[in-house]
Formats: sequence, C-alpha cells, structure tokens
Amino acid sequence: MLLVDWLIVLAYLVATLALGAYLAQRASGSLEDFFVSGRTLPWWLAGTSMAATTFSIDTPLYISGVVGTRGIAGNWEWWAFAFSHVALIYVFARLWRRSEVVTDAEVIELRYGGRPAAILRATKAFLFAVPINCIGIGYITLATVKVVGALGIWETLGFGPGEQIWGLDPQLLTVVGIGVLVLVYAGFSGLWGVVATDFFQFFLGMIGALLVAWYALRSPEVGGLSGLVTQAQAVTDFDVLAFVPLVWDGEAWFGLAWSTFAGITASTFVAYVGLQWWTFRRSDGGGEFVQRLAAARDEREAVRAAWLFNVMHYVVRTWPWVLVALAALVLYPEMEDPELGYPTLMVDFLPTGVLGLVVASLLAAFMSTVSTQINWGASYLTNDLYLRFWRPEATNAAQVRAGRVASVFIMAIGGTAAFIADDVATIFRLVLAIGTGPGVVLILRWFWWRINAWAELAAMVAGFFIGLFTSVVPLLQIGDFGLRLVVITGLTAAVWLTVMYLTAPETEETLEAFVRKVRPGGPGWARQRARLGIAPAQALVRSLQQAVAALLLLFGLMFGTGALLLLKWNTAIAMLLVALTGAYLLHRWRGSAERPVSPARSARGTGP
Repeated sequence: MLLVDWLIVLAYLVATLALGAYLAQRASGSLEDFFVSGRTLPWWLAGTSMAATTFSIDTPLYISGVVGTRGIAGNWEWWAFAFSHVALIYVFARLWRRSEVVTDAEVIELRYGGRPAAILRATKAFLFAVPINCIGIGYITLATVKVVGALGIWETLGFGPGEQIWGLDPQLLTVVGIGVLVLVYAGFSGLWGVVATDFFQFFLGMIGALLVAWYALRSPEVGGLSGLVTQAQAVTDFDVLAFVPLVWDGEAWFGLAWSTFAGITASTFVAYVGLQWWTFRRSDGGGEFVQRLAAARDEREAVRAAWLFNVMHYVVRTWPWVLVALAALVLYPEMEDPELGYPTLMVDFLPTGVLGLVVASLLAAFMSTVSTQINWGASYLTNDLYLRFWRPEATNAAQVRAGRVASVFIMAIGGTAAFIADDVATIFRLVLAIGTGPGVVLILRWFWWRINAWAELAAMVAGFFIGLFTSVVPLLQIGDFGLRLVVITGLTAAVWLTVMYLTAPETEETLEAFVRKVRPGGPGWARQRARLGIAPAQALVRSLQQAVAALLLLFGLMFGTGALLLLKWNTAIAMLLVALTGAYLLHRWRGSAERPVSPARSARGTGP
C-alpha cells in the first residue's frame, strides 16, 4: 500500500470515529436509547444495518474458501438460512415488535414465569453473550489478521515478515488496534452509532466487492465472464459452477439424481436445506436482528426492514463474492489456503487508490459486524444480568456505564478467541454446531402453550454441549457436517421433549399475559384466546403462504442473477419464471390480518 491508499483508509477511520463521538450523547439517555435507539429507527436504516451485520471481513474469505473446496453449491451452508429469514418477514417480525423487548433473552420472562424463567434468562444471556458471541468475534478477528498479513500492511510500515514490533507479536497488535477502534464508537455510541455507521459501511463494502470483481474479471488471465466460466471448471475436479448438487436423470425419482461431481456430500446438502434453518438458535429471528426489529418505529416498519435485509443479503451481495472466488481459483489454482484468494487478488490487481478504497471497505465490513456483536453481547450482560439480577434499581446513567464496560469485556474475550484458530470456515461450522438444536423450541414457544422454560433451557444447554463435543472431542467427533447436524438435532430433541413432559406447564396467568401482549396466531393458543376474547393479530396460515411465495421470489431473483452472470441462459429464464410466480402469489395473498374469529369458534375442538 502506498501513501494514497493509507490516506483513504485514514479518512474513513476519522469519519467513522467522528460519527461515533457525535452519537455518543444520543445514546446516553437510557438503556433503550443505548441498545434499541429509543425505538425510532426507520425501516431502511434498520434493514441496511441488518445486512451490514452479516457482511464482515471474514465473509469474502469464507466464500472464497467454500467455492474453492466445495463449489458454488457449498454456499447452501448460509443460503439455507433464507428459509428462516423469510419466515422472519411474515411470521416473526411483528411478534418481536409487539413484545417490545430490548433483547431476545428478555422475552423469556414474558413467555415463561417464576424461577425457571429467571434461570433460563440468566443462562441464555451468559451463554450467548460470552462463549457463543465471543467465538463469533474471534473468527471475524482472525479473518482481519489474515487480511492484514496477506496485504503486507506491517511490511509497508517498515517491519520485516515475522519480526516483533516494539517487542510484541504483530498479530496481538493487530487485534488490540482494531479492538480499540471498534470500541470507540460501538461501545460508547450504542445502537445509534452502530446502525448509522452500518448504513455507510454496507455500501462502501459493496463498492469494494464490486471493484475487486471488476478488476479480477478484466484481467487477461481470466478473460471476462466467458473465460471465467470455462477456466473455473477446468481447474477443478468437481462441479464448481452448480447451484445445487443435483442433475436431471429420467430414471431417478422425481427426475433428479445426486451429481457424482458434487463438491458437498448428499447428507450435508439435505441437512442444510431440510434441517439447519429451523433447528439453529436463530430460527425465530433472535439475536442481534431482534435489536433492529425492536428498535423499528412500528410493526410495519419492522416487516419492511426484514424484507430489505433479505434482498440485500441474498440477491445483491452473493454474486460479487462468488465471482471473485471463481477468479481466485483460476488465477491461483495451487493456493494452499483458498481463503486468502480474495486479499491476494486485491494486492495483485488493484491499482493505487482503488486498493486503499477496498481496504477501507473491508475494514468497514469488519467494524459493522463486530460493533453489532459487541453491542448485542453487551445488551445481554447489561439488560439480562446486571439490571435483572444485580442492580435492578440502577439509574439510567449507571445502566449506560455498565453497557460500556460490558462492551470492553466482550471485545477483550472475542479478541482472545482469534488466537486459538487458523481457519475461518472451520470456526464458522463450530458456531453452527453449538447453536444447533434449540431452534424448534424457539419457534414452538410462540405458537404452542405447552412449551415451558425447562424445555427451552434443556434444548439450549444440550444443543451447545452436544455440538461442542461432536465437533472438538476426538472420540466423539463426526466428520460429515450434515450427519453431525442430524445427530445434534436428534439428541437435543430427545432431551428437551423428555424434560418438557416431566415438568409442569406454565401457569395460566403467565400464558394469558403473553397472549394479551403478543396476540400470537395458530391453534396452539386457541384456549387462551377464547378465555380472553382476544383475536390473533395475524393469521398463521396466511403468513406461511406469504413466506412460501416470498421464498420463490427471493430464490428466483438470486439464482436468476447468478445464472445471467455465469451465462446459464436456460437457468436464468427458469428462475425468472419462478420469481414472477412468487411475486404473483404474494400479490394474491397480500395482507396479513386474519378474518375475525369468535372466541367460541376459536376454542372449538381444542383440548387443554
């Protein structure tokens, strides 16, 4: 990097820190101001922030590694979450907004009651804020260290490769430096600082990704889109360009058969599409997304924010990363670590000035995600532990101070986690594994009165430890990731179902308070709604119909765009028809209000 590149990066950093300092006063009023922006976020800002949160510096490295080792179809590891993200639009966004919580852990004592609810809330707050969240921060920070090394940033400052800097390890200095940088605005300006910078960071990150793709494709070695398609397949021994690992076969069931050249196993693909999205710990949209939805002005704004996130996340962002990953395969077929393809392309092909802009975009991607992780983890420690169990009488000023201290703690633990790993994709799979299992309970708690606090606690703890043991304990490790997810889900289900039926349900008082507040749909609350004379705020069947139509629209647009870029004309036409079908069905099924149902009719045929 030359002086011009450094000046561009410096200008970005100064602007980011200035914005964080400006918004610090706005976040100092109360805990709601600090963690949910006073519930005044417009939908376009909340949705863009949700998209920026899932776009970090590790993402292009992760996708380069996935495409390089498993092909485009390997991206179903994260594409499969589109099922739950679309359900978030039509099923869960309104529920979360009506709950008016600060964190998803807070909804626990709205849905459950007594000592079990308090134990569950405390356990979830600690488990999600510290081990799970900090592992996530760790692999994102690891990706940053990799990029710094690949770009030779310390070398451009006059230090030799592997040389200690002021007597300290370069990796340690990198982690400390970026940690302090993020804390200055994320830890002190609260959610307003996070989402405001997210808005600019998202578009800067996208510009950076598009620039890398443009310069890689126009290089003579790649030869544009047509050269990329031809050469990428030639340098791999599996079907690197397939969107799904299936082929047409007239003799197979339903005319489809498993591709013998697939880059992923059949069990893994089936687990991605049929299991992972509803058994993962964010199956109902929980986590940092809840902060954005709870911060939206109203339910309609929350739904719009969720839609914008899905379009940005799946349709807009997927293909620049995939194109760069394919170009890295062509240009560096012998690269030992395919995750380094992205930063290596930057160094080799980007001119001065453009390189500085793209480095700033990667820094923006890192900061947008880690700032969210810090703010989200700190919200658990402050709202669900400090305020709930330690100092419930704390003043607003004391609560905000606690939030800032918690932010520093979260970043320190997360930065430490970066030193215990060397592979982003492996740690990402560990995060998936330890979060698998409780998802079905998190969905059912909104729609079935019989789910109790002990069942959710059992699912969360069992899923965490079964996922951990089957991932890292040598005697218990399951190498095939799809099979691992099946085992985790099955064993966790056996645990929580047993616990649920061995323990008492929640009291009628607790259940009815939840129904009054959230007004959930579906038959699982018919008895409570009948007793209270309350109609559901949305029709579950209609919401599910809309979700199916939205999936057709979303996947049609995503794969149609990819097919056009990869010159698959027949696939592009087919996906366009799929998208049009989804759009037509959404228009036909527009509206979410359920036809008023009398309490007597709601209760008919429903047992206790």
